[in-house]
Amino acid sequence: MSTNLSGGGRHVAAELLRGVTAAGLLMSAVVHLDLWAQGVSGVPVIGPLFLLNAVAGLVLALVLLSWKHWLPPLGAVGFGVLTLLAFVLAVTVGLFGSHEVAAGVPQLLAGVAEVVTVVAALGLLAMGSRS
Repeated sequence: MSTNLSGGGRHVAAELLRGVTAAGLLMSAVVHLDLWAQGVSGVPVIGPLFLLNAVAGLVLALVLLSWKHWLPPLGAVGFGVLTLLAFVLAVTVGLFGSHEVAAGVPQLLAGVAEVVTVVAALGLLAMGSRS
């Protein structure tokens, strides 16, 4: 199977990856905002970080969709990797005095969203930012 894409096909593929990356960012943001609203807001340090994560995911998605440059996909990779790393730390050794469980619908949704974000953003970076 050939991976060479014509100019139009390359553009469509890049826009698809851009949309998938933005969807992953938004899903992660929504999950974190929902958890924050359900009571995480009262947890010292973690509460504000969940709100920051939600805002950052939303802002990154909007920037990614409106600015065709390599920085937004790179930011999306960083967002996804750091969010996943924070979750792994919270589950294994604890994070800022908080311990998380690795089971539940929100954890699954956020985890999948962040993996999708990283993979799609890396694909977008590999294709070139202006495709």
